[in-house]
Amino acid sequence: MAKKDTNGYCSFCGRSDKDVNMLISGMSADICDSCAEQAYQIVKESVEAKKTSLGIDKTQLPDPKKIKEYLDGYIIGQENAKRYLSVAVYNHYKRILQGKEDDIEIEKSNIIMVGPTGTGKTLLARTIAKLLHVPFAIVDATVLTEAGYVGEDIESILTRLLQASDYDVAAAERGIVFIDEIDKIARKSDNPSITRDVSGEGVQQGLLKLLEGSIVNVPPQGGRKHPDQKMIAVDTKNILFVCGGAFDGIERKIAQRLNTMVVGYASSKNNAQVDRNNLLQYVAPQDLKSFGLIPEIIGRLPILTYLDALDRSALRRILTEPKNSIIKQYVKLFKMDGVDLTFEDDVYEYIVDKAVEYKLGARGLRSIVETIMMDAMFNIPSSKQAQLHVTKEYAVEQLENSQVVKLRNSL
Repeated sequence: MAKKDTNGYCSFCGRSDKDVNMLISGMSADICDSCAEQAYQIVKESVEAKKTSLGIDKTQLPDPKKIKEYLDGYIIGQENAKRYLSVAVYNHYKRILQGKEDDIEIEKSNIIMVGPTGTGKTLLARTIAKLLHVPFAIVDATVLTEAGYVGEDIESILTRLLQASDYDVAAAERGIVFIDEIDKIARKSDNPSITRDVSGEGVQQGLLKLLEGSIVNVPPQGGRKHPDQKMIAVDTKNILFVCGGAFDGIERKIAQRLNTMVVGYASSKNNAQVDRNNLLQYVAPQDLKSFGLIPEIIGRLPILTYLDALDRSALRRILTEPKNSIIKQYVKLFKMDGVDLTFEDDVYEYIVDKAVEYKLGARGLRSIVETIMMDAMFNIPSSKQAQLHVTKEYAVEQLENSQVVKLRNSL
């Protein structure tokens, strides 16, 4: 709106229309552009002040049961891990929301998950972040080394989180970081050595300040390639760290501990009650220490849970039941090309049988379905075909042909 022709005045600051860029007229008052802009900022700050640092109201924070119900829609099984994760996340964000009524300060609820590959560790953390609408970053611990050595510095973990939050420091400071392959930075040996364990214990020592909570100067573009860049200070006290690892071979540590816990006549009786097929359910912090994690880092990961190995029935459900199941993804892909994709039930059984044979967990399901559907995904978009019904014979033929081609190429 242009300036008024009459000699009007702003009802808020008293300046005339000649002294402002714009004077907006109302029913019984006028306001200039400067006062309107200030009023907008006041309203914006007032609305944000009523919200929590999460960007949501306290009443909008889902309770543990609702968090688990949400996880049930995407992850099959793993009841124990989902319960632990739901409670830990709920308590963590209650900690962020806590007032200053007293001197009681709630500590962080960082989590460590132990489970075989392909059981859903990464998917659990990613789904939690999706529910809470917070920045989420996945970091592979295998590339981390102690500062000054070839590899990535510990601070690169926070660089990934900053990138995920579009360099909004306030948003990054309430995000979730998933550190994958945490078992790969275990101590190589308990024996002293003249060489430094720069990718094992050295990384664990560097992680301590991040996990516990401290202000870390983070290079926004990476540490070594851009040495002159301005650092960004990030406070990690409200960042939730979720660590996951396969810990291959930890079952032997658990078995040794269980056999030495009981002495006397009751030993054989109690040993008979131990489920030898699922020793991970008995995992304890001392087993992680025996595996090679230092006591300091175990103490900063107070929530310890496990994930069950996926059996045949779980793999069958994963294939079709979740909201983003593999089969539903391919049905949607073909639907975008106007093709109605259907499967015989025997095809599902065949895919699961192959996944069990390959022992790759849920990841194996995706690779098998991709192999079966490759020819169809290549040919159908250029045809006018409106339907595709996948039979077991077709699936067997596609998978076997692919294996023959790979074998021929390797010779």
